[in-house]
Amino acid sequence: MDHYDSQQTNDYMQPEEDWDRDLLLDPAWEKQQRKTFTAWCNSHLRKAGTQIENIEEDFRDGLKLMLLLEVISEIVDGNVKMTLGMIWTIILRFAIQDISVEETSAKEGLLLWCQRKTAPYKNVNIQNFHISWKDGLGFCALIHRHRPELIDYGKLRKDDPLTNLNTAFDVAEKYLDIPKMLDAEDIVGTARPDEKAIMTYVSSFYHAFSGAQKAETAANRICKVLAVNQENEQLMEDYEKLASDLLEWIRRTIPWLENRAPENTMHAMQQKLEDFRDYRRLHKPPKVQEKCQLEINFNTLQTKLRLSNRPAFMPSEGRMVSDINNAWGCLEQAEKGYEEWLLNEIRRLERLDHLAEKFRQKASIHEAWTDGKEAMLRQKDYETATLSEIKALLKKHEAFESDLAAHQDRVEQIAAIAQELNELDYYDSPSVNARCQKICDQWDNLGALTQKRREALERTEKLLETIDQLYLEYAKRAAPFNNWMEGAMEDLQDTFIVHTIEEIQGLTTAHEQFKATLPDADKERLAILGIHNEVSKIVQTYHVNMAGTNPYTTITPQEINGKWDHVRQLVPRRDQALTEEHARQQHNERLRKQFAAQANVIGPWIQTKMEEIGRISIEMHGTLEDQLSHLRQYEKSIVNYKPKIDQLEGDHQLIQEALIFDNKHTNYTMEHIRVGWEQLLTTIARTINEVENQILTRDAKGISQEQMNEFRASFNHFDRDHSGTLGPEEFKACLISLGYDIGNDPQGEAEFARIMSIVDPNRLGVVTFQAFIDFMSRETADTDTADQVMASFKILAGDKNYITVDELRRELPPDQAEYCIARMAPYSGPDAVPGALDYMSFSTALYGESDL
Repeated sequence: MDHYDSQQTNDYMQPEEDWDRDLLLDPAWEKQQRKTFTAWCNSHLRKAGTQIENIEEDFRDGLKLMLLLEVISEIVDGNVKMTLGMIWTIILRFAIQDISVEETSAKEGLLLWCQRKTAPYKNVNIQNFHISWKDGLGFCALIHRHRPELIDYGKLRKDDPLTNLNTAFDVAEKYLDIPKMLDAEDIVGTARPDEKAIMTYVSSFYHAFSGAQKAETAANRICKVLAVNQENEQLMEDYEKLASDLLEWIRRTIPWLENRAPENTMHAMQQKLEDFRDYRRLHKPPKVQEKCQLEINFNTLQTKLRLSNRPAFMPSEGRMVSDINNAWGCLEQAEKGYEEWLLNEIRRLERLDHLAEKFRQKASIHEAWTDGKEAMLRQKDYETATLSEIKALLKKHEAFESDLAAHQDRVEQIAAIAQELNELDYYDSPSVNARCQKICDQWDNLGALTQKRREALERTEKLLETIDQLYLEYAKRAAPFNNWMEGAMEDLQDTFIVHTIEEIQGLTTAHEQFKATLPDADKERLAILGIHNEVSKIVQTYHVNMAGTNPYTTITPQEINGKWDHVRQLVPRRDQALTEEHARQQHNERLRKQFAAQANVIGPWIQTKMEEIGRISIEMHGTLEDQLSHLRQYEKSIVNYKPKIDQLEGDHQLIQEALIFDNKHTNYTMEHIRVGWEQLLTTIARTINEVENQILTRDAKGISQEQMNEFRASFNHFDRDHSGTLGPEEFKACLISLGYDIGNDPQGEAEFARIMSIVDPNRLGVVTFQAFIDFMSRETADTDTADQVMASFKILAGDKNYITVDELRRELPPDQAEYCIARMAPYSGPDAVPGALDYMSFSTALYGESDL
């Protein structure tokens, strides 16, 4: 053998410890081995006068192969190491090199496969292909993992390796058709068993169980798909229930808010107002959160469906997000003005109570005045009276008529108050009307009787001559003064209702003006009393037979003095009442300013937070996680602000309880603050959900943070009005800026129309950022398909066109197996067997291509 022959032979006969490198059977190694083998063969065939150019073609006729075998027989005769090396190369080529797990080398892949399969087993730790297999438990674990009925693994002992090895080798040969390649005694008696022998034997297990591996992979894929479907169905059920509950609450609440039936008493109406406050502060806020959460759940569900290549979720009829929004709009429409109506009703009832009390007071005064007047007017004392008595009766009647005329205004006031009570729908209007009608009827009767008596007195007047001028003058001056005092007492005792400092100041000014007239009134009183004193002097001087009484009036000096004293007593009481009311109005003004001070801070704060959230949602500061963290901090600060809202609600309640209906110190009402607060909570929750969906989309689609930032920068650049959406032309410019080729030719227009149908399926004329992100990542998404799921089922079914219930229960977890059994249609093909199920139609239905 020449030098070349020796060199080629030595190249092929590598040292034993280097043979493992041959496991890396990449194309470069194979090319090198082909070249080396060809050179080696030609070095030996030259002796036979021939050579080879192509291994496959030149060995096909067998002649050159026979010559080579003769040469090899001569060379390797007695060379065991070389012979084993050649055999090991053949084993590598045909038994091991096709093993690949997660793109590793054959040896590494086979070791990784063993580790995964034996991981659950106690006392088994596969780290190599020599001493890790000495106790035999590794071989038994491989068999038990795939065919548990063949070995009772629980009865094996680590300290009995011979029994373990022989059990594994016998079972493998008898039931798995794997020949005995190893001897148990040799393995146990060797410190380090032969790695190549162990690897060769283990590879037989790998190939024997490769079908089970495919089935396991197929089952895993199906379980993943079914888990996605089950999760999505649960989300759909949760959405339907939440939507139904919310709609039911709205349906029950709207009639309550639309009920404008007034109550008869202030207490009942104030209870209604308190119920409404509880609704706004306790009952509605959780529903606002439920509505917001419903929209967030819906958006998240749709995102998950898109990412898992499932059709979009369509809620049942009447439970769409738009239906919820429409119902909510009806609720807010019903709610609108309800509080204002309640306050107006309370104000109306307050006015009614005031008017009713005023009516009763005036009616009582009038009825007291009319008491006995009819009997007096029906008297016929003039028939037997003297001339002076007749004159006195006539003058007395004139004074009565003056008094009657003076009371005309009070009767008209009583009628006007009764009319106003009727117009304001006072609940006790029938009794008011009856009393008013009685007063009016009595008044008409008094007028008729007065006229009749006057006519009688005037007929008698011609027979009478004299009259006492002093008594007449007294009567004429005493009657209006008495009437003035009665009016003053009535005014001083009159109740009042005011709502502002200015109104009480007006009443105080009027009262001060009234007190300024008291000196002149006192002078008039003294003058009237002076007339009476003059009459007394005349009676005493001339002994006039007047019986000590004034025939023209019943108003006595004692009565005048008594009423005058009463007026003087009522003045300080009126002062006190006005002072107390002035203090109450000052308190109300403090309440207004207290509410305004908080509202003027809270209102702008809410607006500022709304603007800041809007900026965060369109700006790109940091990663999406940074934005989400920033938004959650904002959400926390907003939630922590809630006590200020509650405090303002408390001040608002104090204002309402004080019956304060306006506030000039602020343009913010409690309703403005409530609506702004609810919008702020909804906006921060929606914005957080949008960022979460962007993260979900980014991670599911494999979009890098740099790509996401680039998409956001491009979107914001063309979103010039900061509306969060792009119009068609803006969207086209955005796509072009990212390198998307959309020409102005008909082909480009058609392509853009196709894209718009994807990002704007409802043809609203706008593209949201989420739709933009979905489009940019959709066409490169690595998602499972119906065909992949169908192929996985085909593996589990043993390449049949149908699958059985037993196969499903054997290959899949119990809950997912039952899920499939409940939804798969019976298989009706010509090769069907009893109980066969159609996994093909089921697979397409999972992706919306048919109905489950």
